[in-house]
Amino acid sequence: MRRKDREVKDFEVIKQIIDECEIIRIGLQDGDYPYIVPLNFGYEIDGEQIYFYIHGAMAGRKYELMKERGVCSFEMDCGHVMELIHEAKDVTMRYKSLMGKATIEYLDGEEKQHGIDIIMGRDDRTRDFEYNKDVVPRTLIAKLTVTEYSGKINPVGGNPD
Repeated sequence: MRRKDREVKDFEVIKQIIDECEIIRIGLQDGDYPYIVPLNFGYEIDGEQIYFYIHGAMAGRKYELMKERGVCSFEMDCGHVMELIHEAKDVTMRYKSLMGKATIEYLDGEEKQHGIDIIMGRDDRTRDFEYNKDVVPRTLIAKLTVTEYSGKINPVGGNPD
């Protein structure tokens, strides 16, 4: 990381970044180019191990690439504020971000239901929502086990670039 002054090492801050982000983007290897997909997600933390849960169709490009490779990279960001620093005649973007690598596991049975519950539990509106359970057998629920990550913050009120 070039800007070590922005690196986040405190795991409590890493958890705050994850909690504030609404979307996770996963990168999957597809020939010569990565295939990047923005997704809703849920997460769980066990000690300092991070697990992300994602959902989707059990067919298509994302499904096939995840199944074929079994790994992905990921990125999430939030807290975007453009700041003009008049006295220095500078502009900087304030943000929080987390990126890394993960293994992918497709879930079935009780684990699949647990993943759905984690995803649905992230939002007050869906936490107790009675959704159509008939779609569950046709829905992919994948667990991403984070194997490596790095966090970065350029905080509001922080030092200009």
